[in-house]
Amino acid sequence: MTACAIEATARDEVGDGDGAVGGRGFTIAADGSYAARLAGEGEALFPERWTLDGPEPYAVPLPLGQPEDPHAQLLPLTDGRVLIARRVAGRCTFSLLYPTGPKTGELPLGAVEAESVRLLPPAPDGVCAYALAVGGRSTGVWRVAGGASGPEHVAEVRGHCSGGVWLDREGRLLALDRAVDGGPVKAVAVDLRRGGEVTPLLQITEESRDRLLLADPDSGLLLIRSDAPSPGRERLGWGLLGSTRPVRFPECLRSVDAALTPFAVQPGQMLTPEACAVALRVDAAAGSWVGVWRPAARRLLQLPAPEGWFAGAGRWTREGALSLPYANASVPCGLARVAGAADPLVPEQAAGPAPAGPVEPAGGGPHGAPAAVAAHRPVPLQQAPLRGRAVPD
Repeated sequence: MTACAIEATARDEVGDGDGAVGGRGFTIAADGSYAARLAGEGEALFPERWTLDGPEPYAVPLPLGQPEDPHAQLLPLTDGRVLIARRVAGRCTFSLLYPTGPKTGELPLGAVEAESVRLLPPAPDGVCAYALAVGGRSTGVWRVAGGASGPEHVAEVRGHCSGGVWLDREGRLLALDRAVDGGPVKAVAVDLRRGGEVTPLLQITEESRDRLLLADPDSGLLLIRSDAPSPGRERLGWGLLGSTRPVRFPECLRSVDAALTPFAVQPGQMLTPEACAVALRVDAAAGSWVGVWRPAARRLLQLPAPEGWFAGAGRWTREGALSLPYANASVPCGLARVAGAADPLVPEQAAGPAPAGPVEPAGGGPHGAPAAVAAHRPVPLQQAPLRGRAVPD
């Protein structure tokens, strides 16, 4: 019987960091080396960069001449610079921030003329950064950092797009959740090296809403949210990119009283996608904590989160350790390392009691066997191939 051990590491001196926590975002770089968030209290907000790849984490404040707007977006690059996106009079401006001794350096990159601009998750190369600019009938994909000079328009996708998941390690294939002319949301793949060519990715049923939440390029594991098995009620499912096997919707990921959101997949499982550990954020009336699930295990392991966890932020190592960043009054910069969370032998309560039962136990049938999913039989992903017929833009 293997126990889950949580080892917290922290650094007490964090410059002017206040250790405040709340709803503001916490973004981790593509290789896990850095992270960034808006720190501060009230209107006195400033960017803060965390270094995560050393023996213990530490934070560096990046304040400028005036406080940042709470809607500013941050994205850390693997070279230690932090991209900031700000709303300014109907457009979005972009700059790179970096520490220069006691001060903060700022390199303006340019602007995108759009009312609604959202940074995408960090690109796999760790150098480029992309954003979505939603228009009336189409959505623009912009490279806002890492290009030749300033923001560069790289694709225009018909319809209203949201989400954003990278499907490869090269930063070429981007999955977006797209709705066209009032139709249901369907995940599509956009090839950024072929002028934004769009191909279907998820088409479980004709009328279902099919969103892609996470993808692991190593194993091909996909985490999906769809209402195909329960029309009108979305559920979590999983599939394999390019596989002829249908999407599956495990009973252990079905909950009435809690919302489950996957946020990290264990990398490096080249030939064993069923063994990939998936970390989920569990939100319920009692608070937020961590769930760990693997397709082969068929059950949800529930773990308490460290106090002040930036809910939904974390990263797996290839060896199966989960790191969770947090900040609180006594630890302004902390990283909880959950060793053994991916171990299939870990009992469901080995890490200590989680908040009482809003998440259903593993398995819906007798003796923990997974219950059969009634209603629709999901269409295999192979019938909506990643490579193949292009969708008109």
